[in-house]
Amino acid sequence: MHMKKLTAGKLKDGPDINIGLVGLGYIGSEVLRLIVLQSDYIMKKIGRNLKIKKVAEKDIASKDKTVKKYRDIVFTDNPSEIINDPDIDIVVELIGGINPAFEIITGALRNGKYVVTANKDLIAKKGAKIFHEAEKHNVDVLFEASVGGGIPIIGPLKSSLASNNISKIVGIVNGTTNFILTKMQENNLGFADALAMAQKLGYAEANPASDIEGKDAANKLAILASIAFNSRVVFDDVYREGIQKISISDILYADELGYNIKLLAIGSEEQGRINVRVHPALIPKKHILASIKDTFNAVYFYGNYSGEIMSFGRGAGDKPTASSVVGDIISIARNYDRNNKHVIFGCTCFTEKQIMPFLETSDKFYILMDVIDRAGVLAKIAAVFGSKSVSIQSMVQKQASAHGAARLIFITHNTLNRSLYEAINELQKISVVKKIINIIRVEELEG
Repeated sequence: MHMKKLTAGKLKDGPDINIGLVGLGYIGSEVLRLIVLQSDYIMKKIGRNLKIKKVAEKDIASKDKTVKKYRDIVFTDNPSEIINDPDIDIVVELIGGINPAFEIITGALRNGKYVVTANKDLIAKKGAKIFHEAEKHNVDVLFEASVGGGIPIIGPLKSSLASNNISKIVGIVNGTTNFILTKMQENNLGFADALAMAQKLGYAEANPASDIEGKDAANKLAILASIAFNSRVVFDDVYREGIQKISISDILYADELGYNIKLLAIGSEEQGRINVRVHPALIPKKHILASIKDTFNAVYFYGNYSGEIMSFGRGAGDKPTASSVVGDIISIARNYDRNNKHVIFGCTCFTEKQIMPFLETSDKFYILMDVIDRAGVLAKIAAVFGSKSVSIQSMVQKQASAHGAARLIFITHNTLNRSLYEAINELQKISVVKKIINIIRVEELEG
């Protein structure tokens, strides 16, 4: 049996597109492998040979292991050797974080090189500066892999859906939290046990804060909202709640009420203002998003001509993410002309729209509380809700505990966030309420 030797690829019918790869970690090594193994297939598709000319990696072990496989690639520990190399056409940044990634990307753009990145933190926080630099030098930055791993989301928004006014985005964009919530429901686990399972399987980091606190999802939503609503949205614009307070009781009560709990990223444009938020939500079991399990992601778009469109797939992992990275490289390489560069997609933020203050937005709410089990309690609670214009849609009373407490579950009608918080503040002051256990938003999704 003959094994295919792993090389960087040979020149075929068209000119090479020279690539400089910065970062040879989990994703970078798979990007390298994908380009090599699929080189003939890619060549047939685009008539160009993708050649990884140089790789920058500081980790000696990663570099030494790879050098043995790819002997015709130059390896360095200095990214400047890539961004200053006049023969390199595309710089692929896969080290993550803000610095030095920002300096590497902007340096490459200033040298007239196209950039491909999977860096959601950087695009969400400093995208405006990066796109300004790209436009100034008549090149572009592509970042499909920054949201949804291998799921095509950004490309379709910038191309096939570009004629649509997108009114709303609703998505599950973090695989770690979706896995945790799935296992809590399916295995009847508490949050801590489900998180430990995710960490053991490699789905959650040793420090899972970025995922479970909603930061990762907020970065992704900022990127999607900027593209969809044509106005710059940054990480700090996104209201954020994580899943740390979700208990197995919430999971079970939601199930009884006909809902599943998911961490949602929601963006909408209402009367020229943008509402962006990441938080856990009860969603109806009949909606397709309720069926998205484990590490899978799914994103809904609502276009005025396209109607509802959903993208679904694995939202993370080396192979799906590498697929998106190489897809962006191909988008640049297909019509690449070293002497006549041009912007491919460019920045879509051509307007400036106000971000809606979160307290001015409205939601339905699930409210779980323990109260004293005696006559007149409901009337006192209802009076507080009524005084703050919070209308109750339904109430369920669970069995009283041995300590003389009754557990109540309220579902409100659509309520101003400010009014809800004012009501909760008042309820915590009255003696009949022993504890407000949890408050979770309810999304009655269309479709």
